[in-house]
Amino acid sequence: MMEENIQNIAKKIVEDGKGILAADESTNTIKKRFDSIKVESNEKTRCNYRDTLFSTPNISKYISGVILFEETFFQKNLDNQLLKKKLENIECYPGIKIDQGLEEMSENTIETYTKGIETLNERLQPFVENGAKFTKWRAVINIGKDIPTDSCIKKNSLLLADYALVSQKNKLVPIVEPEVIMEGSHNLDTCYEITKRTLDEVFESLSKKNVDLKGMLLKPNMIVPGKESKEDLDAKKISEKTLDCLIKTVPKEVPGIVFLSGGLDSINATMLLNEINKINKSPWKLSFSYGRALQEDALKMWAGKNENKDTVQNTFLHRAKMNSLACHGKWNASLENE
Repeated sequence: MMEENIQNIAKKIVEDGKGILAADESTNTIKKRFDSIKVESNEKTRCNYRDTLFSTPNISKYISGVILFEETFFQKNLDNQLLKKKLENIECYPGIKIDQGLEEMSENTIETYTKGIETLNERLQPFVENGAKFTKWRAVINIGKDIPTDSCIKKNSLLLADYALVSQKNKLVPIVEPEVIMEGSHNLDTCYEITKRTLDEVFESLSKKNVDLKGMLLKPNMIVPGKESKEDLDAKKISEKTLDCLIKTVPKEVPGIVFLSGGLDSINATMLLNEINKINKSPWKLSFSYGRALQEDALKMWAGKNENKDTVQNTFLHRAKMNSLACHGKWNASLENE
């Protein structure tokens, strides 16, 4: 792929209703996914599964980039071809999850910060040299009794800004992911309040570090009630609250916002993205960076069997197409029967 600057790459990732496949599950996380379909997780099965997804015909109509885990970035399939190269061949940008997971802020809290900033520049070099185009760093904000604290939001925001600056200095587009997670019994208004506080702090930190806002993407949660709350997923309220929160916090220079699915199932993730785009009059492209919500149906179809390849790919392509339509506000439930 020809060399491009980070502003062009950031714009291209979200153009024409395209979005990102988050295939960056850690070894522990993908083991849980494989356990759910009773398939052993080892280097070979992980490679076969991801190779099947990445080989899906016409997927680059809907997917512009794939976030990879380190193992996958350098992995070769049975034909001795780099999985990353398969993506490049269809002009799909390879990216890398570069944070090192979560650390508790103290013994007395579930609040966390994200590890890996001290060694980030050094760890980026092999990916820079081997064609990565973007990076991802996830911060987690929990909602609960007396949390999140200001210190937690501030620490994670500063780390996201430091990460973004180091990525840009290495000519990589940073995907900044401050996730206010769904776990908890909080309501929609609480999610709005905490997400707004978090995004205000994130963009203040990015500004102080002089991060190029035109050369980054934001990966936030939608404004949804907690999983243990009694509130239903009201699509109209969620779309209005989500857009309002973003308009009040995100500078117009940011080219795109790629939502995380955050525990939403595949249909709800598509439906809510569609509802948001139906009323979107913001300056940004609003797209997706989904992991489970793009893969869960295909994973069940795969079941560890190579003979299921065509069904897996058709299932994955359908899900990607549905989310692409949702980027234009043109999805409806009847299309799910295709």
